[in-house]
Amino acid sequence: METLSFEFPAGPPARGRAMAGCVGSGDLEVLLEPGRAGTLAIRVITSVNGSAQRWQNLFERMFREQTPPALSIDIHDFGATPGVVRLRLEQALEEVAHG
Repeated sequence: METLSFEFPAGPPARGRAMAGCVGSGDLEVLLEPGRAGTLAIRVITSVNGSAQRWQNLFERMFREQTPPALSIDIHDFGATPGVVRLRLEQALEEVAHG
């Protein structure tokens, strides 16, 4: 197990919380909570050691296309592929934006 931390620029804090996935089902879990203004803080707990660069690349691709709200994101990956990670993150971000 490895815990990774990332930070990216963000807008104002999100107004709500969201969850996507469920570790108990063998799926990726993404938890979003309002964060500190101007900062998107991401903590990844992964079962795949040595995957920091893969995560960094995924987040950079996602957040250079948009300015996310300030959030604190916890991800429990359960060995999920980058495609599943992006899908769950987009689901949770959509819920925060429109929920």
